[in-house]
Amino acid sequence: MRIRINKNASHTAAICLAPLFFCALGLAQDVTYNALPGTDFASFHTYQWADCGNAHPSGILDAEIKQDIDTVLSGKGFTKVAPETKSDLLICYQVAVQKEQQWNAWGMGRGFGGGMGQATSSTINNGTLVFDVYTMADKQQVWQGRATKTISPSGNEQKNQKNLQKGIDKLLKNFPPQVK
Repeated sequence: MRIRINKNASHTAAICLAPLFFCALGLAQDVTYNALPGTDFASFHTYQWADCGNAHPSGILDAEIKQDIDTVLSGKGFTKVAPETKSDLLICYQVAVQKEQQWNAWGMGRGFGGGMGQATSSTINNGTLVFDVYTMADKQQVWQGRATKTISPSGNEQKNQKNLQKGIDKLLKNFPPQVK
C-alpha cells in the first residue's frame, strides 16, 4: 500500500493549528521573583502570617491559598508559628484579577480569493498572586514573587484549585534562593 502526502494539506493543517499552539502558550503561568542581595536565608526557620493590608478574596480562597503556601513551606523545612510567638519571617500575599481579551482564529483555503476563516474574541481573567516575605526583626522585605494566571474566578472549583496549587508550587520553587 502506498500513502501519498498532500503537501498543501499538511501546510494548511500547520497554519490552522498554529493559533491553537500560541493560545496554549499564552495560558501558561508566568513566575517572577526577586530577593534582597546579601540576605542569609539559611538563618530563617520559622514564619507567621501577616496582613499585607489589602482585601483578600473570599474566605474559602484565602484559606486555600494559605494552606497551599503552608504546605510548600513546610516541605522546605519552615515551621509556621502562632501570631503571638516570635518568628524569623513574616509572610503575606495579595491577589489581583484583571480581564484581558483573547483572540482565537482559524482558517483554511488556498492563496488569494478562496477559503474561509473565523476569529472570535473572549475575555479571560488573568489572576496574579504576589507573595511577600519580610524579616520579623526589622520588617525588611527580603523576597517577593509573582505568579500570573494563577487565580481565576471560573465556576470550576476543582480546576481553580489545581491551577492555584500549580501556581504556588511554581512560585515557591525558587524560595528560598539558592546560595551561590
